[in-house]
Amino acid sequence: MTEQAENTSEKQPKIRRGRFDSLTLYEITDYELDILATGSPSSVYFNFAIFLMSIAISFLIALLTVKITSIRVFSVFVIIVIIGFISGGFLFCLWLRNHKSISTIIKRIKQRIPPEETTPEEPQEQG
Repeated sequence: MTEQAENTSEKQPKIRRGRFDSLTLYEITDYELDILATGSPSSVYFNFAIFLMSIAISFLIALLTVKITSIRVFSVFVIIVIIGFISGGFLFCLWLRNHKSISTIIKRIKQRIPPEETTPEEPQEQG
């Protein structure tokens, strides 16, 4: 062996391979890859929707259980409740719409491959 061949063989990693009995490959378009790579903005919508709804429910409970004498404080609480429910509901609707679109893309990619045809297994010899 030459010295150069010895150096290159030392740099190669050890490869361990586990065999698959079958492997399914899905082809996707650039557009689909971009959507899947950027991640779902719907998770941010969902997090903010939960946050705003929680704030609105907390302030609503405070309004219903505590007697507020100041009109200013009462008005602020009511405005927070209204804005919290409206914006939280809007963000929740956006989350539902975007969440379904990502699921639809994944479903469409998986449907490109026809269902696997099953063949009856051969009987094994006994004996």
